[in-house]
Amino acid sequence: MLRRFHPWRLLPVLLLAAVLSGCGYNEFQRLDEQVRAAWAEVLNQYQRRADLVPNLVATVKGEANFEQETLTRVVEARAKATSIQATPELINDPAAFQRFQAAQGELSSALSRLLVVTENYPNLKANQGFQDLRVQLEGTENRIAVARNRYIQAVAAFNVLARSFPTNLTGKMFGYAPKPSFTVANEAQISVPPTVDFTNPNPKPPAPAASR
Repeated sequence: MLRRFHPWRLLPVLLLAAVLSGCGYNEFQRLDEQVRAAWAEVLNQYQRRADLVPNLVATVKGEANFEQETLTRVVEARAKATSIQATPELINDPAAFQRFQAAQGELSSALSRLLVVTENYPNLKANQGFQDLRVQLEGTENRIAVARNRYIQAVAAFNVLARSFPTNLTGKMFGYAPKPSFTVANEAQISVPPTVDFTNPNPKPPAPAASR
């Protein structure tokens, strides 16, 4: 025998859905997905840069008497940056996020110094392969800046919701805490050219040939 359907039994479910919607639950879902998508793009661009570094270093190594300290800094910075596992959960851990960003900042600084140093080597400046890599690197740095900016905007929208009343109560109930973002100091640092101080900034010119 079929039981009679009572519409009033759906009332609690409808009320719960209305409460969750009115308290920002659906908005948390939407903005959280936006943050994750923006973060994934940041990681894609950082990975693109990391993939360029080995070829860049290999090309520069072919230049005689190039400063090994500068190359070593790039190699070590890349190794440190790629050793940090950049999982999606990282954006919910402020301490891990800061370590990841610090490592990426070190690589940015090392690469900037490398490009400045290469200006002292005419052969590298004339090397088409190196120039192609340099253009790719500069393009990637621009894409990183765009991706970071989109992430900052996505996090800002999410954090406003997470800190506002009454949606902050919904956030605490379902574990939607404010997310870490790139700081103003980070943005200012990557926009300033590196300061380079060499005790011997120019490679020694070849000795003149002995006259016969």
